[in-house]
Amino acid sequence: MTEAGKPVLTGGCQCGAVRFAVTAAPTRISICHCRMCQKASGAPFASFADINKTDFAWTKGSPSAFRSSSIAERDFCPACGTPLSFRRIDGDRVEIMTGAFDHPDRVAPTRQYGTESRLGWVVGIANLPSQTTQQNYGPEKMATIVSHQHPDHD
Repeated sequence: MTEAGKPVLTGGCQCGAVRFAVTAAPTRISICHCRMCQKASGAPFASFADINKTDFAWTKGSPSAFRSSSIAERDFCPACGTPLSFRRIDGDRVEIMTGAFDHPDRVAPTRQYGTESRLGWVVGIANLPSQTTQQNYGPEKMATIVSHQHPDHD
């Protein structure tokens, strides 16, 4: 698929202090609706790309970890707080938050877990009225915004 050791996917936190690379395609990409994932992501659900640890490396900085249960830890950027991963303690896999990838459109979920906690309104999101960020703020306001977010590349 790729040259040995060459990243197929990269990503990192919002401030750029922590970066990662993946050298093989994820084995599973999913959404989790469980209450723990809702709290960890600060969102109605979390989305993860499941990767063998041997195909994954932190390439810049080191994340901090929170032991969210007796079986798992969740990694996050110690500088900006971006949630980055979920991993089972002593497991051989890491699940990277899909929003942390430089190109999250390349890691589309194919299944859902924790549906007992799925919020009832989530199923109708696609049908809500929508607008672009430019439409929301307007061109004048957009021209004054300076992003401090790390670009989606190394």
